[in-house]
Amino acid sequence: MFRDICVRDFKENVIELISKEYMLITAGNKDGYNMMTASWGFMGEMWGEDSVAVVVRPERYTMDFIESSDYFTLTFFGDNKDIHKVCGSKSGRNVDKTALTGLSPVANDNYVYFKEARLVLIIKKKYVQPMDKQFLIDKSIDEKWYKNGGWHNLIIGSIERIYVKENA
Repeated sequence: MFRDICVRDFKENVIELISKEYMLITAGNKDGYNMMTASWGFMGEMWGEDSVAVVVRPERYTMDFIESSDYFTLTFFGDNKDIHKVCGSKSGRNVDKTALTGLSPVANDNYVYFKEARLVLIIKKKYVQPMDKQFLIDKSIDEKWYKNGGWHNLIIGSIERIYVKENA
């Protein structure tokens, strides 16, 4: 069972949350969806709204769903890294990641999240843009993270709801 909390009452350390716990970015709806592990992103205020930004490479299957959806979700599972081993290494084009992870989707016409999550953010997509290395100031980032190409898309969305698992 989840409890809906006010975004401004969310008190977790988001740097630790994203970089250490990881998250699943899920896009799509009850008719089809995909999820992927991510550990890069940030939260704050943008355009007067409580927002998140995540990055997804354009070739990722999840990006297809992000492009065709108005919403996406971020789900967090605590210390359970088994989910991320599957969702960070396999493509939903080739395997059923839901079956492999044993996750139980909660799906509607707009988005999907998972009953096993301890924390769920429902995000309304606001902005998508390919990142471009011509605008990079610190060239060492390109050398460290993008030597073989693969620049990300930047996706920004407003936080519509936050669900916290009861007794989590």
